Amino acid sequence: MIIIMKKEATEDQVTKVYFKIKNLGLTAQISKGEERSIVGVIGDLRKVDKESFKMLPGVEKIISILKPYKLASREFKPHDTVIDVKGVKIGGNEIVVMAGPCAIENEEILLDAAKKVKAAGAKILRGSAYKPRTSPYAFQGLGEEGLKIMKKVGKKTGLVTETEVMDVRNVELVSNYVDIVRIGTRNMQNFDLLKEVGKIKNPIILKRGMSATIEELLMSAEYIMSEGNHNVILCERGIRTFETSTRNTLDLSAIPVLKELSHLPVIVDPSHSSGKRNLVLPMSRAAIAAGADGLIIEVHPKPEEALCDGPQQILPDQFSKLMKELNQIAKAIGRKI
Repeated sequence: MIIIMKKEATEDQVTKVYFKIKNLGLTAQISKGEERSIVGVIGDLRKVDKESFKMLPGVEKIISILKPYKLASREFKPHDTVIDVKGVKIGGNEIVVMAGPCAIENEEILLDAAKKVKAAGAKILRGSAYKPRTSPYAFQGLGEEGLKIMKKVGKKTGLVTETEVMDVRNVELVSNYVDIVRIGTRNMQNFDLLKEVGKIKNPIILKRGMSATIEELLMSAEYIMSEGNHNVILCERGIRTFETSTRNTLDLSAIPVLKELSHLPVIVDPSHSSGKRNLVLPMSRAAIAAGADGLIIEVHPKPEEALCDGPQQILPDQFSKLMKELNQIAKAIGRKI
């Protein structure tokens, strides 16, 4: 349930509500809006006298949250969450583009890509130090050496950095090297990993599982948020369907659906969803038109020589062209890049 405080409620009154919840053995989460505060109550409420909360000073009303995901729901937080990472805001009126090679291969390639995507307008540098591959013989990433390269390039270019974490044992290590930590599609329901990243301060990009429903994605976000980290960015990256002409099927309808159900930012991965370079640009344009708060795009200076996912990585010139097109679309819908 959520407890909505009156506009004139004081900090002391909000605090008293918070401690009453904690004393009942429940979890309390405070969301401060522009006009009033909302206190979320999580736990077994069957033996709780809800009416007793109405008697507390400053309480306006109590509403039961029907959805299984509480903290991620619009009911808990009606206004959009905006995540600020070193001055880069994700989830606001400005659309944020993350770009870079699929994997961190070496410093030269990453630095080259970083300079070119930044010149085109990207604010965040993407690149994976750990690569979950279908084949155990495929390139698995550089590990900590890749993280060191990412941190070095991020510092040189001034770009915010992000990378994927795959193992509970590496969460602290990864979080110390990059600004944003990504949970890949294969780990969307790795609940131990979700709980672990919920304990760190870094914003988390949570990719939708290849066969996951929208509710399952939001429940995974709830796992992270229930541990205290509310800086979650939802990512639609295509789902597995019967269609074989693309790597996955990009579910563009998921964008407005997620925006209606949740206050969390929503971004789109046009690279993994299509798996084809020639489809990345049109899918990116469509995603922004559908209301996405950002994109995460694979860009490589020489995709034909890439150690993984070369066919879906676009060239820097293509990325530059795309950013100009996206700027026009953003203006048309009252936003900016």
